[in-house]
Amino acid sequence: MAEDGTSDARDVTLEVVLRPVTAADLDRFEAEFAGPEGPGPYQWFGHTPAQRPRQLLAERGLLGGDENMLSVTVGDTLVGRVEWFRRAWGRADTSSCWEIAIGLFTAHRGRGIGTRAQRQLVDYLFAHTRVERVQVCTDAENIAEQRAVEKAGFTFEGRIRRAQWRAGAWHDQLIYSVLRTP
Repeated sequence: MAEDGTSDARDVTLEVVLRPVTAADLDRFEAEFAGPEGPGPYQWFGHTPAQRPRQLLAERGLLGGDENMLSVTVGDTLVGRVEWFRRAWGRADTSSCWEIAIGLFTAHRGRGIGTRAQRQLVDYLFAHTRVERVQVCTDAENIAEQRAVEKAGFTFEGRIRRAQWRAGAWHDQLIYSVLRTP
C-alpha cells in the first residue's frame, strides 16, 4: 500500500534504462500511440504525421538537436519513450532550458517507470548539456504525472491557463522544474 492508503503498483525491482531510439522503436511508437487509447486522454492531439521523427532519426539519431528522444526499456522490453525540447525564457542563445515529456505504453503505466525514466533523463541532461533548468508541463487534471514528476524531484511553479488545445477545448497546464545543483 502507498502512504495515502491506495494500491501501490510500483515495482522497485524494475531496471529502467534509457537508450537510443531505433527505427523498430518508431514503428512500435506509431502502433501504440496511433489512437486516443494509446497515449491516453492528456496526450492525444489527433492523428499526426510520423515523418519528422523518422527524418530526425536518419539525420542525427534523434539526439543532439532541439528535438530529441530516447527509448525507455525495462530489461529487454521497450515500454515507451522520453523526449526533450529546447525552450527559451528570453533569448534562446542565453536563456534556454529543456522541456521533457514521456509516453509509456498503456500496459506499463502506474508502476513507477515514468518517475524513474524522467529522473534518469534529468540526470542525463545535466551531465551532458549546459542547461540550468529542466521543466515539464502537464495537464492540470493529470494527477498521475503530477505525482510522478514530484517524486522525480521537480518543484511545482504554477498554472498556465488555457495553454493547450486538445479534444476540442482549451486546457490549463501545470509547470514544474528542477534546477541544476551547484
